[in-house]
Amino acid sequence: MNAKEVLKPAAILFVICVLVSAALAGTNLLTKDRIAQAAAQKAEESRMVALPQAESFEERDGHYVGLDSAGQTVGYVFETESKGYGGTVKVMTGISTQGNVTGVIVLSHSETPGLGANAEKESFRDQYKEQPVSNLTGGIQVVKFQAPQEGEIQAMTGATITSNAVTSAVNQAIEAYQGAYQSEGGNG
Repeated sequence: MNAKEVLKPAAILFVICVLVSAALAGTNLLTKDRIAQAAAQKAEESRMVALPQAESFEERDGHYVGLDSAGQTVGYVFETESKGYGGTVKVMTGISTQGNVTGVIVLSHSETPGLGANAEKESFRDQYKEQPVSNLTGGIQVVKFQAPQEGEIQAMTGATITSNAVTSAVNQAIEAYQGAYQSEGGNG
């Protein structure tokens, strides 16, 4: 085997790698703005679901303040995360100025399809709505085998870890709300 037999295929592979890398970099340059715009639009839509009374949002200290058409604060949106069965569960929680949960959105997860992935279903997420956060000292609790009371949600069958993860993320939002706004009487 001589040097020419070894260098020629190596040089061809090198040129192919350079061309493919250049094509990927070009594709990234062409699409990164569009991807960022789509992500921002999806985040705005999620905030509108979490806090439906708001018409616009302002970012403030790591969360969003929801404003009505007159510019008055109607609530707050917090993004939090917790460890689930398959990995991190990212959640967006809306809380009104009256101190009630207005909506919960599961932004991303790696939970088991058909079990933990059911956390995305409205029937599960709606359990958090109207939970009063002002008087929840221990946060929302997950219950199994009993009807939930105020401050409790029913665990998903076969997905208690995911139920606890979503609830933990919602409770982090409640703590952030209580720390930032409850002392102000919820007026932000």
